[in-house]
Amino acid sequence: MHLAHLRLRDFRNYRRLDLDFQPGFHLLIGDNAQGKSNLLEAIYLLATLRSFRGIPGAQMVRHDQPGYFVGAHVVGREEHDLKLYWSTSKRQISLDDRNIRRISEFLGALRAVVFCTEDLQLVKGSASRRRRFIDLLLSQTDPTYLPLLQRYTKTLRSRNALLKQRSIDESALDSFTQELVTAGNQLMHHRTQLLPRLSPLARLAYRRIALDQEELRLEDHPSVRGDFAVELAQSRHRERALRQTVIGPHRDDVRLLLNNRPAIQFGSEGQKRSIALALKMAQVEYLTGIHGNPPILLIDDVMGELDTKRRAAFLPLLQRAHQTRSQVFLTVTQNQHLIEGPGTVGRWHVNAGSVTSVRIDD
Repeated sequence: MHLAHLRLRDFRNYRRLDLDFQPGFHLLIGDNAQGKSNLLEAIYLLATLRSFRGIPGAQMVRHDQPGYFVGAHVVGREEHDLKLYWSTSKRQISLDDRNIRRISEFLGALRAVVFCTEDLQLVKGSASRRRRFIDLLLSQTDPTYLPLLQRYTKTLRSRNALLKQRSIDESALDSFTQELVTAGNQLMHHRTQLLPRLSPLARLAYRRIALDQEELRLEDHPSVRGDFAVELAQSRHRERALRQTVIGPHRDDVRLLLNNRPAIQFGSEGQKRSIALALKMAQVEYLTGIHGNPPILLIDDVMGELDTKRRAAFLPLLQRAHQTRSQVFLTVTQNQHLIEGPGTVGRWHVNAGSVTSVRIDD
């Protein structure tokens, strides 16, 4: 799979941009705040319908413009045209000129994994960060998962709204509880199936980075330990006191254990960076195993923060992308050492919202 064409209109600092890309390794070179990361953000947005920076759509619109447009032509086993328009009054996504109403019909046409400084929050941040990581991976590999997650989330909101009322409609609460249990049990099943497959990939990636000196393990830490319906009933008094649903898969977590000790408490800053890197590498390997070819790799300003052994851990991913004619996009600043990848096909100079091709031999 590769991105053959990217089109931006009023996206971030890009008024109008059209770029063609070949499969292979692409360097985006420029000073800070010129728009390098914005290009990766646009690609990631088409793959996941969200910014890897975790910001709302309004912040991605160019100054004083009503909305933005991001489009792409993707070449893989099939070819697809992807279009996304966002404004405060209108949001529209289309696949091959067909308007899409269900997000699950759009996801998967373009697959991408981003490596960025925000990844550290997978280790240091709250449980919601790790849940989103698991949910995204399942949404990228199972078309039934996202509708199920949306169903659970909608039911949870309705149930919480009931619990906030002074006089609770018990019949309606029972109905939402049954729906929550049904959807919640299915969610938990998907997650528990994934973790034993993902953990060995993360462990192997971390061992490469740490040179076999430490052992990483992912451990499921569910909110529900037994029967969901029974535990909901047992938590009724707490729910009434707190006026919200206090247990369920919306409170699940994944424990990151380094030599059987919680990494968030006992890991050094360098170890936490290595764990975050290992998790994203495991994501790439899992997607590759499911789909048969690697996703597009978006590497945003992280190379300068990595030592030699962590940079070396990227090499197997870069080599596989080269062998399968996939793509890697790597941002570097002007004063950073240019890190060439296998099959480098493009250098692009990014300056104040304009992108120009640089000859490889320059």
